[in-house]
Amino acid sequence: MFWVRSWMLLALIWLAAPSRAQNVAPEKPRTTRILFVLDASGSMRAPWEGQQRWDVAKSLLSKMVDSLNAYPHLELALRAYGHQHDNKENNCEDSKLEVAFAPKNAAAIKARLKTIEPKGNTPITYSLLQSAQDFPVDKTARNVLILITDGLESCKGDPCATAVALQRKHVFLKPFVIGIGAEREFGRQLECLGQYYNAADVKTFRTILNDVVAQTLAKTTVAVNLTDEAGRPVESNVNMTFLNNVTEQPEYNYVHFRDAQGKPDVLDIDALQSYDLVINTVPPVRQQNLPIRPGKANVLTYKTPQGTLWLQNPASSPNPYGTVQAVVRARGNAATVVALPFGSRQKLLAGDYEVELLTLPRQIRRITVKQGQETTVTYETPGILNIVSDLKGYGSIYKLNNDESQTWVYNLPDGGSSKINLPMQPGAYRLVFRTKTATGSQFTDVRNFTIRPSQTSSVSIFGK
Repeated sequence: MFWVRSWMLLALIWLAAPSRAQNVAPEKPRTTRILFVLDASGSMRAPWEGQQRWDVAKSLLSKMVDSLNAYPHLELALRAYGHQHDNKENNCEDSKLEVAFAPKNAAAIKARLKTIEPKGNTPITYSLLQSAQDFPVDKTARNVLILITDGLESCKGDPCATAVALQRKHVFLKPFVIGIGAEREFGRQLECLGQYYNAADVKTFRTILNDVVAQTLAKTTVAVNLTDEAGRPVESNVNMTFLNNVTEQPEYNYVHFRDAQGKPDVLDIDALQSYDLVINTVPPVRQQNLPIRPGKANVLTYKTPQGTLWLQNPASSPNPYGTVQAVVRARGNAATVVALPFGSRQKLLAGDYEVELLTLPRQIRRITVKQGQETTVTYETPGILNIVSDLKGYGSIYKLNNDESQTWVYNLPDGGSSKINLPMQPGAYRLVFRTKTATGSQFTDVRNFTIRPSQTSSVSIFGK
């Protein structure tokens, strides 16, 4: 029989759960609370394979709760809507918690189902909002909502937005929605509510109800295997975030671990939500809609080959720059991947990058990071530019290129003293300067100079 098969399935799931290591203190079992939100609107009187839809729904639900009555750490509740006012009253608050959460309360739910008669509207949004008060305040519990309906919202509410908002508040996990006798177009409008199932016939409804409850109570594990480009399981020690892709909120944060045999460890993941996995390499890798099967031992494998970037300071000491920063970008992408000081080592995903060195002048290095290899970036030992003058004015420094063009490097302090010492990369440069008291552009002074490693180059400026 249906309820016997359900109980046997759940017993097998419980018996198959792996035992804990003896040196680990067992966690207190979490309570799972299942709220059945049942459509009792007038349309549930419609015939369905020789019976009313309502009679089929209450019969199968009664058998289901009966089969769950002895299950440990499980509480059930029943909310119905559309059963207190006739349809002509158009009541959009016709929703009531008929049986509150309690352990072993199947008899109360079955008794209440016998007395409910379908009558009125379909206030799904209002019922979802009211369900937030049905679940006891318990941050450790798993709150599950199963909506069984044969119609769409009839009170101009937005059940989809409401469902997402309540998930964000951790009122319940991603809801299950079972559409009774539903057409395909009907289902498309309910998919946004949660995990939607189309029970087009009585047999399918029975199977779906059984599967949904089994998914709710089954233990699910996930092992994440991070590999190099060749598929070898060598990557580890990376933070991983399981992101709820409905609410965009992080549900789990782990630092990846491998055991002595190189196998990734097994994580308990609640399968009643849908996830994106963010593997926080640099840059991060995001895997969307993880294919997690409820009640299974899932192994997910992703390629995250990494090498190391070493930002190496030149050998000279002390460094007149002080600390030099570098900005790393993926080649062809203006977004910053990471900013680091020289002297750092940083793991990066294998690939092509541009490293901008914030020396004076700035420099770009194009590099390729390879799996398991270290790529070194450094810069030449700087020299010092010493500008000798007491004159105030305006000026800029340009780098002279091999093709006799010039590239702007630095603006002198505007209108201030031109006495300055600048650490600069070796090369040929040009200083362009006009004193503050000069009476025209023709009095601009242009001086070429050369910077050499670890040496000071002086440039004198005289008024005209």
